[in-house]
Amino acid sequence: MIKRLLPLLIALSMGSVAFAQDTPPATAPATGATETTTTVTTWTTTQPVGALTQDAIETSIANAGYKEVENLKFKDGVWRTKARGGNKQWVKLEVGPMTGRVYPANAPSKLNEDEISAKLAGAGYQNVKHVKFDDGLWSADAKTPHGEDVAVLADPTDGSVVAKSRD
Repeated sequence: MIKRLLPLLIALSMGSVAFAQDTPPATAPATGATETTTTVTTWTTTQPVGALTQDAIETSIANAGYKEVENLKFKDGVWRTKARGGNKQWVKLEVGPMTGRVYPANAPSKLNEDEISAKLAGAGYQNVKHVKFDDGLWSADAKTPHGEDVAVLADPTDGSVVAKSRD
């Protein structure tokens, strides 16, 4: 009887391991030689597949030198919170859910409006307009290569898309 049950138990345990695997994170399709494949979130109230956990986001915030995190919430495609920095001042933060990159609201942007527009156009977005720097991230309205209206949040240092939403 043990000889009959052993293969069945092995098969069941192998099957449960296969079903427990996470699906890989979604990536944006590459549309040209100048575009790199990136992972972005779509603005919802739930995190995308492959996003960092809340604990990992809190660790990213702590590693960036912030303490006493208050009101950490996932909203509009990014984590939003207030935290106390090394200077004991409270600052609003936004955190990329896929990378854990911390964007302080009071930090200046390394790129200007025209550079962000150019970066988004280089990533395949068309008709980029209403480009605005607010709370540590650039926001803009644009069209995807397929003609869908989207709102995007872009990184202030390299212009990469952090999150997007159908407009």
